[in-house]
Amino acid sequence: METCPYCLKHIEEILSGVHELRPIDRNADIHYKSYNKGDVLFSEGGIPRGVFFLHSGLIKIIKYGKEGKEQIIEIAKAGDLVGFRAMLSDKTYNVDAEMLEDASIGYIQKSDFLKEINNNEKLRNTVIRVLSKELQDRADLLTTMAQKTVRQRTALALILLDDIYKGAPINLSRDDLANFVGTATETVIRLLREFKKDGILDIHGRKITILNIEHLIELSELI
Repeated sequence: METCPYCLKHIEEILSGVHELRPIDRNADIHYKSYNKGDVLFSEGGIPRGVFFLHSGLIKIIKYGKEGKEQIIEIAKAGDLVGFRAMLSDKTYNVDAEMLEDASIGYIQKSDFLKEINNNEKLRNTVIRVLSKELQDRADLLTTMAQKTVRQRTALALILLDDIYKGAPINLSRDDLANFVGTATETVIRLLREFKKDGILDIHGRKITILNIEHLIELSELI
């Protein structure tokens, strides 16, 4: 584990969206660590002891149903903060976080993060805004997904993933994609074949390349 001297500055900028905030204390104990695909960052019921900043890679945020069925409720990408909602609420994690691919993650201890929030009014107010927006965005997404057919949800999931992968091929297992959509793996495979046949996407192994994002938007009925 190595020191990450710029991690807090990144966190500050992500939360604030502006650069006028006073610099966060560079003496804070910030580190980063490399993780392999499949590694677990934290598990449901665990106690939050800090904030994670994703430098590179992808993390799937998982919620398990009563029968142990995995549901991917969020995919964190480079530049995202992970785990800070549970830490700020002083509750245990209610989700699992697992590496979708190899990742580099910065870490700041809870005491250092809370110290900065308490000493920085602008940062504190921004954290509140970010939390409120994330809660609203998540509520909107859950409502939208619940009202759509499996075909529409699959199209919407591919749109979201295309944004996460920034136009690069989507490198996701069919099981993970199905868990993100909230359906059976066989259903996702069938729909992908149909989308490929319609010229919406191309498939090489597990990699999916979006060829016609406008058609996906139409299928998802986002607008």
